[in-house]
Amino acid sequence: MKIKILGINGSSRKDGNTSVLVKNALQSCKSRGAETQLIDLAGKDIGYCTDCNNCIAENSYKCPKKDDVEQILEAMKKADAIIIGSPTYFASVSGQLKTLFDRTLPLRRNGLQLAGKVGGAIAVGGSRNGGQENVVRDIQNFMMVHEMVVVSDKKTAHFGGIAVARKIGEAEKDETGLATAENLGIKVYETVSRMKKP
Repeated sequence: MKIKILGINGSSRKDGNTSVLVKNALQSCKSRGAETQLIDLAGKDIGYCTDCNNCIAENSYKCPKKDDVEQILEAMKKADAIIIGSPTYFASVSGQLKTLFDRTLPLRRNGLQLAGKVGGAIAVGGSRNGGQENVVRDIQNFMMVHEMVVVSDKKTAHFGGIAVARKIGEAEKDETGLATAENLGIKVYETVSRMKKP
């Protein structure tokens, strides 16, 4: 059975440093036979959750907002694993990624539809200790609330993919950061593979 792994680039730059890391992780999965998909949040119409409470059973768990979120949620539901990356903004995730997190409430309310999926986190910051671990923690917290199976990378660190880059393209020079993203992809793929074994 084909393993489907979704990557989400939470940066406002479609081809920025976060994209480099997420693509690196996905390539690790693809080279092992997984089917991969990348969603860039840059340019997407993602409205804020206003706690209107319409995404309840009586309304078929549907959000009334008509934007790009519904197609992203569909991709998340179809994936066996989700790798999420974000730049570090004031020691936390990007605004658009946090907004997407909030808008996943219908998936939680409608039978915990992300539960059991494997999740991995990636963060990019302007300095080696620039808050990336806080970003990874925020992404992992989101995954745990959805009862996903959270993994880190292999051998190179303890939390996930973490890179240092300030200007566009600098992530490609961070060999340590690239290795953590690659190893995160490997760990995600291996974990899904073990879980799918009969």
